[in-house]
Amino acid sequence: MIRFLLLIILPATAIFAQPLPADSVRGERLFETQHCIECHSVNGKGAHTAPDLGRGLDRDFTPAILASTMWNHAPTMWTAMRARNLKVTDVDDQAAADLFAYFYAARFFEKPGDAGRGKRLFSDRSCSQCHGITEAVHPAAKPVSQWESLGDSITLTEAMWNHSLMMGNAQLRKGIRLPELSGQDVTDMLVYLRNLNATKSIAATFRTTDGASGKHLFETKGCAECHRAGGSPITWRLSGRTLTDIAARAWDHGLRFPAATVQMEPGEMREIMSYVWARQFFQSSGDAARGKRVFSVKTCAACHDAGVNGAPPLEPGARDASEITMVAALWRHGPTMLALMSERKMTWPRFNAREMSDLIAYLNTRKPNEKLHNERK
Repeated sequence: MIRFLLLIILPATAIFAQPLPADSVRGERLFETQHCIECHSVNGKGAHTAPDLGRGLDRDFTPAILASTMWNHAPTMWTAMRARNLKVTDVDDQAAADLFAYFYAARFFEKPGDAGRGKRLFSDRSCSQCHGITEAVHPAAKPVSQWESLGDSITLTEAMWNHSLMMGNAQLRKGIRLPELSGQDVTDMLVYLRNLNATKSIAATFRTTDGASGKHLFETKGCAECHRAGGSPITWRLSGRTLTDIAARAWDHGLRFPAATVQMEPGEMREIMSYVWARQFFQSSGDAARGKRVFSVKTCAACHDAGVNGAPPLEPGARDASEITMVAALWRHGPTMLALMSERKMTWPRFNAREMSDLIAYLNTRKPNEKLHNERK
């Protein structure tokens, strides 16, 4: 088995990271500076020796699937980079968070959609009665080609929230009934609308903050009166939900409870989503008991719990382990680990998504090894 699995990859001081603000614009630059674009293309931009990562707007990846895929792909990638004299540069936790944001902007985490169904829904659900594609149908409604929210999932959620509030109040005044939308409905319409000639130039972005003001907004906007946050029902209900799912819920909320829905000012939804959603979405929800078995089967314990071969004890610190920190550790220390393993004719360990989630969950529950800690003093 692999003795050196976590010897270099997962230093105790590097893996436990709190969720960081993430920006897809920085992530896109990283995608280029890390030479990914030397092999991969994105919507035709870049090389073509590896798959175009921009083709197909829907992938239904989870952060765990993406992290395990990147882990498993790393040796092949580094070998190809060495053959082309490309240097693997450092990626810290912040850079890894930005890279995940770039993948989110490219809709890697969205469920598959159907553009044909989306086109029908846009008409059948009466959206086209007010919103034209390139020209305004209603004086108060922007045409789709001017929707910046098409490229930003959080801005879309904010727009759906505010728009449904306005429409919900109209329902009360005029006695009309607007249709509720499911997450799949919104996904299908987005696939249709984002692939129109008039909208392809809208940049896809994704950005979260540290959510510092999100808690205050969650309370002052009245959300906390019905929903509690921080390991409570609101986070449970959002667990595993993409922002497209949440945008649909935001729309339905305004239709169902217009009197209890307050307007969101620009940027406020981003703060709230960063507070109640971003952390749990990019934080593993695996099973620690299974993760302990992964830790044993992959022989991580042989080095880290015994303190041999210079392996540090993997103990909980000020930061939490996550898929993001796993990718950062992989990029920072993986090439050295791969070289050592190659010298010893050892096979690079591979993880499926569940193993990755379970291992992360276990790392976040480990108690300090007091004996080993004292020996290192």
